[in-house]
Amino acid sequence: MYTVTVTRDFIAQHYLTVPNPGPEGDLHSHHFEAELTLSGPDLDQYRYLTDIDAVNALLDEVEARYADATLNDLPEFEGVNPSVEHFARVVWERASEALDPDFVETLAVRLWEDETACAGYEQSL
Repeated sequence: MYTVTVTRDFIAQHYLTVPNPGPEGDLHSHHFEAELTLSGPDLDQYRYLTDIDAVNALLDEVEARYADATLNDLPEFEGVNPSVEHFARVVWERASEALDPDFVETLAVRLWEDETACAGYEQSL
């Protein structure tokens, strides 16, 4: 299985909406690092799994949407706790729509909210 991983960092804000969230219930920022890993068993005629520039363009869109935003204010977080786990699923959904499934079979998204903690979402395309 071949893999390609591309990362991007940006700052976004949120506040958790669960009962007794402690200080996480107050608006705060995270320096997120989005990590997209694409996997597939074959390469195209040029011996690529995917075009890394296209993945970077996709991450440009993710960054443009979420950088400096308050996640709670966005429609994709309406009525749900804006956890890093849910955020990873949201990024997966945006990214999966733009990928060519001819060679990429699986997309894994990891969102690092700091240097030691991340959450992810992975699924076949």
